[in-house]
Amino acid sequence: VQLQASGGGLVQPGSSLRLSCVASGFSTGHYAIGWFRQAPGKEREFVAAVNWNGNYTTVADSVKGRFTISRDNAKNTVYLQMSRLKPEDTAVYYCGANPRGARSRSLEYAYWGQGTLVTVSS
Repeated sequence: VQLQASGGGLVQPGSSLRLSCVASGFSTGHYAIGWFRQAPGKEREFVAAVNWNGNYTTVADSVKGRFTISRDNAKNTVYLQMSRLKPEDTAVYYCGANPRGARSRSLEYAYWGQGTLVTVSS
C-alpha cells in the first residue's frame, strides 16, 4: 500500500500548482483522501479532503477559494489544485487515505504518502 505525492516546486507568489496523489496497492475508491501540510517548526495542518466518490469535499478556511481538491478513481489519483499561492503556503504537502470519510483529523488517516515540498517565494 503506497501513496505517492508529487507536483511540488518553487513558485512565485500568485502562481498556481497542481499536486497529485497516486495510490498503489489499494483502490482509493474505498477511501476518502485528504491533503495536509507541515511548515518548518509547525504542526501538520489539514488542507482539504474529498470523499470516496468525489461528490463531497471540505477545504480549510485558510485556503478556501484558492485550493480545490478533486479525484479520478479510474486513475487512483487525487489532485490538489492550488492557485494564488502565498508565501505562507510554503510547506511539505502530504496526502493520506481515510476509511472514515473526508475529515480533518490526521489521526483518522490510515495511510500517508511521503510528501512533496511547495515553496512560494519571490
